[in-house]
Amino acid sequence: MRVLLVEDDQSLAQGIRSALRDEGYTLDWLADGLSAAAALRAEHFDLVLLDLGLPRCDGLSLLRDLRAQPDGDVPVLILTARDATRDRILGLDAGADDYLVKPIEVDELKARIRALLRRSQGRAQPLIEHAGVSLDPARHAVSYQGTPVTLTAMEFQLLHQLLARPGHVLTRERLADGLYGWQENGPGNTLEVLIHNLRRKLDSRLIRTVRGVGYLIEGTP
Repeated sequence: MRVLLVEDDQSLAQGIRSALRDEGYTLDWLADGLSAAAALRAEHFDLVLLDLGLPRCDGLSLLRDLRAQPDGDVPVLILTARDATRDRILGLDAGADDYLVKPIEVDELKARIRALLRRSQGRAQPLIEHAGVSLDPARHAVSYQGTPVTLTAMEFQLLHQLLARPGHVLTRERLADGLYGWQENGPGNTLEVLIHNLRRKLDSRLIRTVRGVGYLIEGTP
């Protein structure tokens, strides 16, 4: 899952980046509102972590601009030191899905992110269960037909992307962005290798190739 962090405090941003990477998220970081607005118009993110006191464009203005876009429904979690009730109301009324006051407890941040991603994917349960596969985002555990399966961090991340949208074709570019974001570039055949490994470890029929486009997991369980 690809997360955009918009935060001008470098030390805090580095701490959040490290914590979320340990959880298997791909995190891209920007330090000002105008750069974030351009990124949100140009690229896909699964979730945005948004500070309010940003240079060049404040967080509330950025949020309102995002919600005014036709496809601006990405979940947004505000991270801010502004703890007054009126500030919370302004943030939520501007379109935020959740509001967390600094200093941040990392475990709570992770739990809120999982909850927002579940909601955006139309799920109420923490587990993703489909076609005999069970994936637990909180425990980073996967089983197939009741038997635990050991996956690498990248394999888990790719499977999570595909299972979150069964029946939808995900392009190679979107899957690669979800794995690497801006900071890293994998070898040209990394995605194919990961798909091969998932088919081998789970079921060769689980992931279907859509030639010239990408991959999907069929929508029927």
